[in-house]
Amino acid sequence: MTLISLFFSAFVVLLCYLLGSIPSGYLAGKWLSNIDLRELGSGSTGATNVLRHIGKGPALAVFLIDVGKGTLAVVLAKMFLQGDGWEVLGGISALIGHIWPIWLNWQGGKAVATGLGVLLGLSWPVGLSCFVVFLAVFFATKIVSLSSIVAAISLPILMLISFRFTHYSHAYMAVCLMAMSFVLWRHRSNFNRLVKGTEPRIGKF
Repeated sequence: MTLISLFFSAFVVLLCYLLGSIPSGYLAGKWLSNIDLRELGSGSTGATNVLRHIGKGPALAVFLIDVGKGTLAVVLAKMFLQGDGWEVLGGISALIGHIWPIWLNWQGGKAVATGLGVLLGLSWPVGLSCFVVFLAVFFATKIVSLSSIVAAISLPILMLISFRFTHYSHAYMAVCLMAMSFVLWRHRSNFNRLVKGTEPRIGKF
């Protein structure tokens, strides 16, 4: 790899980070209700906190934008760079941008929606299957955090199953494990409430 191509690759990865760092939830709070979501509820700028403090419509819009950020980051990496490793690096950069956005003093969302977008860009069957797991747990419990945690844990398993039908990719498995770790770490404050039975359910907050 030449020096120019290395700089270009780094530039694309930086673009993926900046794309992931677009603070859709924070902007929804400011524009629609003049609130800072980082100071309310979970402190997250993700769709769940938007739902609790702004409403269903804005929450859906934020969710779709956050999913789109992850997918577009992978698409950009696929278009301009070559190899599974670069695609994964683009997706991880978007995840990092979503969790630690430069615009919000490094305080962003919990990586669930953007992680789903990354998966849809890398392997849509795995991403879709993971979303089905999330929905199944959510409809059974109405607890977003539990649904996110179970879906994250199922992710590497779903990717392993997919490898029976496609080529094995160390890079894809690495991003699954990293995305799972990000989601579990970002939900660490939810674990105690889940154990105590005090985690709020949608419709009861």
